[in-house]
Amino acid sequence: MHKNIQLIRERLEAALEPQLLTIVDESAAHAGHAGALASGGGHYKVHIVSNKFQNQSAITRHKMVYVALGDAMGSAIHAISISAQTPAEAAN
Repeated sequence: MHKNIQLIRERLEAALEPQLLTIVDESAAHAGHAGALASGGGHYKVHIVSNKFQNQSAITRHKMVYVALGDAMGSAIHAISISAQTPAEAAN
């Protein structure tokens, strides 16, 4: 597993205890982009399902993800697309 994906997984699992977590490295689609990392990392898509998102707005959910990722934002991660749901929302 790519080290940046492992870092994302570890941080999100520790902070948000997801029931489902999918991380896709989309960096190849951004090759040559000014923010693309030489290591091939940088652009990710995350789908996370957690009870911790219950009664939280979409903006708050995204902030929770950004806080969990901490200093990885701007270093290991240049851009991230986030889908954050509760288990009930994911079931529909």
